[in-house]
Amino acid sequence: MATDYYELLEVPKNVDGDELKRAYRKLARKYHPDANPGDASAEARFKEISEAYAVLSDGEARARYDRYGHEGLKGGGSGGDPFNFDLNDIFDNFFGGNPFGGGRQRGPSGPPRGEDQEVVMDISFEEAIFGVEQSVELQTAVHCEECEGQGSANGAVPQTCSGCDGAGQVRQVRQSLLGQMVTAAQCPRCSGVGKEILDPCGACSGEGRQRKQMSYDVRIPAGVDTGSTLRLTGRGAAGARGGQAGDLYVHLRVGESGRFVRENEHLIAELPITMLQAALGAHIIFDTVDGAEEIVIPPGTQPGEVLQLKGRGVPRLEGRGRGRGDLILSVTVDIPSKLSKDDEALLRQLAAQRDEQVADAADRSVMGKLRSVFQ
Repeated sequence: MATDYYELLEVPKNVDGDELKRAYRKLARKYHPDANPGDASAEARFKEISEAYAVLSDGEARARYDRYGHEGLKGGGSGGDPFNFDLNDIFDNFFGGNPFGGGRQRGPSGPPRGEDQEVVMDISFEEAIFGVEQSVELQTAVHCEECEGQGSANGAVPQTCSGCDGAGQVRQVRQSLLGQMVTAAQCPRCSGVGKEILDPCGACSGEGRQRKQMSYDVRIPAGVDTGSTLRLTGRGAAGARGGQAGDLYVHLRVGESGRFVRENEHLIAELPITMLQAALGAHIIFDTVDGAEEIVIPPGTQPGEVLQLKGRGVPRLEGRGRGRGDLILSVTVDIPSKLSKDDEALLRQLAAQRDEQVADAADRSVMGKLRSVFQ
């Protein structure tokens, strides 16, 4: 390739190491094949900037390049193929592994981490509002008691893996447009541990873990809702051969209430009153989630009016503010469908005093008969 390396990385020729690294980081993220699936031009550009960085980040190679250009890289200086480099090494140096996945660690990576696990927990409407502590049970992998999770029988010491010679990785060299490319992968024989077990534990067949029914206490904070997820670190499956346990994710499912509807941190309910209470006002005892409370109904309250009780709703979860939401009561007025003769007489007297037109007794009798026919 004859393109100037400095131009490829968009840096001046006097660029220092830190600035060079930042420039390469930016371009590598932009053109990496994982970020541009199926884009051949992006893949080619990624290889070009990787080659440029491999040369310019090496003091000796950069000096030859600055003095002789691309010709200076052909077998001179330190000898060998200047393009015999591992892209993973570049990422490891300052990305901490491939930023798009597929990265690796140097040397044995240690026992593999256990799998994360998920469970669904059902709680009541009230438990979601005030919080509760419950236990959750699940089948999961735990460290084998017989070999204490190591996988070896009778305390035998694992031996250096013959597949990777203890490195935990196997490398492959292949030819590409850039010359020799070196790729590294986890050793399949030892799963990246670097050690292999010659005398496996009979109880766990050398895996170092067994299936077992476990129970864990879960503290559910006040204010959760359906879809909330709690993470219990280290309560997932144990890793093989002494590996770290994964995490347990508890997904919550909240039951419904027969009286309240929840909207975020607010509770909504109906407040039924009689027509006389609506007209004259009243003091009503209403059972909130916190217990019985007296509600003052102002005279002349209309159906559909809303009364709001501050701080009687759902506690706000951390990150959503403090305190609690409100209890919102929507007034409904109960109109009696049947009246006693005395009640009817009183209401007719009131209607006459207010000069309001109402149906006479004969009309009510006819309407009552009609209703009975259609029932």
